[in-house]
Amino acid sequence: MSILRPFAGAASAVTTPTRTRLAADAVVLVAFAALLWAIVDLSHGVLAPFDPSQNVAAVSTDLATLPYNAARSLLRMFVGLALSLVFTFVYATVAARSRRAEKVLIPILDILQSVPVLAFLSVTLSVWLVLFPNSELGVECAAVFAIFTSQAWNMTFAFYGALTSQPRELDEAARLLRLTRWQRFWKLDVPSGMIPLVWNGMMSFGGAWFFLVASEVISVNNHTYALPGIGSFVASATAEQNIPALLAAIVTMVVMVVSVNALFWSPLTAWAERFRTGDTAPASAPRSITLDVLRHSGLPALLGRALRPLREGVDRAMRVFGVADVPLSVPRGRRRVGDVVFGLAVVALVVWGAVTMTRAISASVGLGEFGVAAGLGLVTFARVLVLVAAGTLVWVPIGVWIGMNPRVTRIAQPIVQVLASFPANFLFPFVTILLIQTGVSLDVGGIFLMSLGAQWYILFNVIAGASAIPGDLREASTHLGLSRWLRWRTVILPAVFSSWVTGGIAAAGGAWNASIVAEVVSYGDTTLRATGLGSYISQATSTGDSARMYVGVIVMSVFVVALNRMLWRPLYRLAQTRFQVG
Repeated sequence: MSILRPFAGAASAVTTPTRTRLAADAVVLVAFAALLWAIVDLSHGVLAPFDPSQNVAAVSTDLATLPYNAARSLLRMFVGLALSLVFTFVYATVAARSRRAEKVLIPILDILQSVPVLAFLSVTLSVWLVLFPNSELGVECAAVFAIFTSQAWNMTFAFYGALTSQPRELDEAARLLRLTRWQRFWKLDVPSGMIPLVWNGMMSFGGAWFFLVASEVISVNNHTYALPGIGSFVASATAEQNIPALLAAIVTMVVMVVSVNALFWSPLTAWAERFRTGDTAPASAPRSITLDVLRHSGLPALLGRALRPLREGVDRAMRVFGVADVPLSVPRGRRRVGDVVFGLAVVALVVWGAVTMTRAISASVGLGEFGVAAGLGLVTFARVLVLVAAGTLVWVPIGVWIGMNPRVTRIAQPIVQVLASFPANFLFPFVTILLIQTGVSLDVGGIFLMSLGAQWYILFNVIAGASAIPGDLREASTHLGLSRWLRWRTVILPAVFSSWVTGGIAAAGGAWNASIVAEVVSYGDTTLRATGLGSYISQATSTGDSARMYVGVIVMSVFVVALNRMLWRPLYRLAQTRFQVG
């Protein structure tokens, strides 16, 4: 079950007809050469000298620059994904293998997940500019870091869950085989967590498109930094009221999302099926033309043989970290002393950080500002609740209809995946025009703007839940002659409840994040503002008011954590205990 072997089925390249194999080799070689050339060419722009005067107005909306801008954005997305993967492997493994670290790292991860992604931009931008003062790399790092924060937390939770739920017999086998920590990680941990990691990585990558667009135009401390990319292209076209450029950017974005799904995520999800354990198997195994080409080609196997000495050398070097044989029991007295010392250190660090921040905020804007932010938070909270309720009423019936009809599912699911991945802020200029023309307040229209990106989580998860309803359960409800209402109340709604909760959590989290850009929108010289916590954070960030920005971020994090603890977690527990199907 080692992850280090090349593609499953690569050995079949020997039996593949020569012409097919040569054609596959040619396609793979050309694709690899084109990819390498694109990365080298795009990296030149990353290392260009930094121009502080580069703002939205300086970004060209010439359609000839659109492919280059789109490629720069795509490169940032994959760099962010690579960093998220490294963080996931390290952070989740430490949390899963150390009992004391788990008690600290998982709550920290829960808090980080509740912090609005765009808040990381304003906090970290100055750090990156100090590290790379005369290079565009500083602003690039800030943008990539925002993409990283939009992907890493979800992927880490998924991999951590896979590590903590490993079958006991696999753990015992690793101990009996005396695998080193390095060997266990690559031969057991990564393969056993591959399927949830790939699927959550795909969802996180799709959600990150939204934050990529926002991170390419950064307004901090009364200054706007713009990077070459499709997000800054849209911002510039919006400022110029250039509708043709906006439409061209939307078409380019759709092509890019579909291409990434077809050329990267589709083959990756199909390849990940080789790591499925037990007797569970999907009703229809996922297929990918890209993966079929790679399997027919002999180049992946050739590359694997060429890298074997390096792999074996790294394996020998990592033996210094010892065998992955954690003691099954520790003396109670020694454990208690260690827990006390560790707990006191953590508490002292938390208290020191809280006191330091409280003093800083008290000296600048006063602690009463928390009350102001909390009142605005209630307004945004009401918008989030309306969004989730409206999304539930609209998309649950549609999702059930799609999920329970296999023919419709095959057609609709790829479309829903594209809609869920498409950055909703590309559509903000058109909604802003509609609001300006109709005179509708952004206090109301902001709900629609927030829902453009968040509602798809509910639909996507309900489709998955409805398609997983056992066939015998459907047949039983039909043979019993249940009325439509009774069938929904006793079969369908309980079966999709767990999926709806998962989608609701994601939709609510996405809505909180989207509020920062949805409660302040512009088109040309017209700017609309809504009353809410998102608008509060956005204004504090753009004016460089760090104290109010910290207050807003803290209050939003408290709202998100409280909502998860008081609403979503009990609902999730109810779904697992009362409405579990299977």
